[in-house]
Amino acid sequence: MPNLKKQITGYLRAMTGRQAAARGLTVYPDDTFLVSFPRSGNTWTRFLVCNLMKPDDPVTFAQLESRIPEIYYVPNRKLRTFARPRVIKSHECFDPRYPRVIYIVRDPRDVLISYYEFQLKRRVISDACSIEEFLPRFMRSEIEPKIGCWRDHVVSWTATRGNSENFLFLHYEDMLADTPSEATKIAAFLGLDCSPERIARAVALSSADRMRKLEKEESKQWSATKKTRQDKAFVRKAESGGWKSLPEHCVAQLEAAWGDVISSVGYQLVTRRPVVSL
Repeated sequence: MPNLKKQITGYLRAMTGRQAAARGLTVYPDDTFLVSFPRSGNTWTRFLVCNLMKPDDPVTFAQLESRIPEIYYVPNRKLRTFARPRVIKSHECFDPRYPRVIYIVRDPRDVLISYYEFQLKRRVISDACSIEEFLPRFMRSEIEPKIGCWRDHVVSWTATRGNSENFLFLHYEDMLADTPSEATKIAAFLGLDCSPERIARAVALSSADRMRKLEKEESKQWSATKKTRQDKAFVRKAESGGWKSLPEHCVAQLEAAWGDVISSVGYQLVTRRPVVSL
């Protein structure tokens, strides 16, 4: 009965145009997509872009879906009403329809930790589930199978668009280390004002501290967090290298399976196990 009810609800949402756009969205030739594997800095990038576009009207979580919508929360019917050119958030693997893409990659060893914490927040897993138990599920893309695993996601975009002038490839770690420089790249890619003053203001308005403050005030208003655990933060440490505290066998397992891609996008391996392609 629960499955039947879910199917009926989904059918009614589709028939009334209330179903999230997801991969069925209408794509226009002047669209730009912010794409990443989940928990790789996409929401932070949305804040940066919003504040680069409207520095005198700083974005909040409550406004985020009306500025840079996420395809998993907004129906296609509504997306078609947004002013063009649109900037849209997506976690999809390669979609040939996306004309311009800003792609953010993050060290998958850090992604594992953030993704694990987010599934706790979403109540997908319980506190009794250790990160060691969660790791195989993460690697099999069990939680979000349509998105695929980190390795396949990254390869799907870099192998097809890596050398395209309409593809901006960013590292989350570079964004942390030198936010103004990376924000300038984003602004130039979008044809926005790249003046140091505008960049500095957007960076300040998009800081982790400000986002944490906004989350505390608006977590029950934003689609991504309103139905999740309020004792778990969405904006966490905003740092890199946390994976070094992982059990050694977890790091080795990730590197053995995905080491070729981890290395190809600039991250250093720390174990010497043979690389095994999935």
